Amino acid sequence: MLLADGDPGPLPGVTVTRYLTPLREGGSLPGLVEGDDLGTYVCKFRGAGQGPRVLAAEIIVGELARRIGLDTPRQVVLDLSPEIARYEADEEVQDLLTASVGANLGSDFLPGSFGFDAHQGSPPEVVSTIVWLDAFCANVDRSWRNPNLLWWGDALWVIDHGASLYFHHAWSGGLTDPERFAAQPWDSSDHVLLDRADSLEEVDEVLTRVVTPDLLASVVGLVPDVWLEPVPGAETPGAVREAYVAFLTARLQTRQWLPEAGGRG
Repeated sequence: MLLADGDPGPLPGVTVTRYLTPLREGGSLPGLVEGDDLGTYVCKFRGAGQGPRVLAAEIIVGELARRIGLDTPRQVVLDLSPEIARYEADEEVQDLLTASVGANLGSDFLPGSFGFDAHQGSPPEVVSTIVWLDAFCANVDRSWRNPNLLWWGDALWVIDHGASLYFHHAWSGGLTDPERFAAQPWDSSDHVLLDRADSLEEVDEVLTRVVTPDLLASVVGLVPDVWLEPVPGAETPGAVREAYVAFLTARLQTRQWLPEAGGRG
């Protein structure tokens, strides 16, 4: 298992210069855009119906994946100007772009990548690390219907983590209890990789030492303030960050969320 070293610092900022095409397989209508660095990015829009908390989950879980050694596309903050929407002919897309002026989330586009194929092997440690991450972060969206896995450069890449950290969707009425999330088992029955996760115990032993409260605070700190909406009990971005760290730290101290190696449950 290759573990990422060091703190990469804040996410880079990139200005969107051109909207290329919608990616309609996503429920939130992500789009392919070009940046002023000449890079091409999959853009998740802050104005989509799922709201900015999904973008927060994408950053927290995606960057945690990177820190524990998984391949995942580089993330950037994409600055979208009103002029981009002005030249879009599709009314639905234009409305989305208009609602998303400002900071959005971009992930490096992986040209030539293709979807997960069960017949292609991947090291047991990689498979088990993906399952560990999904269990810890309560990801409910890595099934055969929607694996959110790509093969690129002879490696298995994890993408799309917005369905993780479901606890924050219950914050509208005020912060909930971190211990409730900590004690919540993870439903692994539909996970695309669970049958192959034969090294979960070994991976858990390693990641117990690697994933610390300080590391969690570091990845949560990458979320831009503008996506950390105030809730009763956490009225500032700093307080919302503290809540994320408290929930994840509480879960880290339990293990009822971790499934049996290679099993279903």
